[in-house]
Amino acid sequence: MTGNTTSTTTSLTTDAATDATKENAAGVTIGGERADLLEVLGNHRGFLRQTTRDLTDEQAGLRTTVSELCLGGLIKHVTSVERGWVEFILEGPSALGDFSTWTEADFAKRADEFRMLPGETLTGVLADYDETARRTDELIAALPDLGASHPLPKAPWFEGDAHWSARRVLMHIVAETAQHAGHADILREALDGAKTMG
Repeated sequence: MTGNTTSTTTSLTTDAATDATKENAAGVTIGGERADLLEVLGNHRGFLRQTTRDLTDEQAGLRTTVSELCLGGLIKHVTSVERGWVEFILEGPSALGDFSTWTEADFAKRADEFRMLPGETLTGVLADYDETARRTDELIAALPDLGASHPLPKAPWFEGDAHWSARRVLMHIVAETAQHAGHADILREALDGAKTMG
C-alpha cells in the first residue's frame, strides 16, 4: 500500500483513569467500571421503586393483570434475587442451593415472594429492598476483584460447568431489575394509568 495513511488507532486507558468518581447508595465513593455498573443498577432500582409511588399497601398487593404479579410482590422478588446473588458472590453455589432438591415447601416459599402477604406493608418491602441495595453496593465497592468467580449451582437453567464472576453476577442483577421494572410499569399503568416514563 502506498500513499499517505492515517492511523485510526484509539488510545485506551483504564476506567479508573478516565471515569469520574461517584458516590453509591451506600455513601461509598467509587470510580471506573464499578461506578458505572452500580449507577446503571441504581437507575433501574429507581424505575422499579417509582412504580409504587403514592400507593397504599392494598394497592401494592393487587393483581392488575391476568398474571399473578403485584407491585409489592415484584419488589420482594427482586430483593430476594439480589440478596441471593450477593450471597453467591461471597459464598459460592451453596448460597443458592441445589434447585433439583427443592420441595413443595421451597416452591411455596418462592411463590410467596411474588405477592404481599398478610401483615406486610409496602413501606417494609421498600425498606428491605433499600437495605439489600445498600449491602450490594458496599460489597461491590469493596471487592478486591470483580473477576473472581464461582461455579453456578445445580439448576435446569444453568449449564453444568459454568462459572460466573462477580461482574457477571452484577450484570445479571441489573438485567433482572430492569426486566421487572418493566413488568412493574405495566402493572402500575393497569392499576391507575400512572407511568414511570412518558
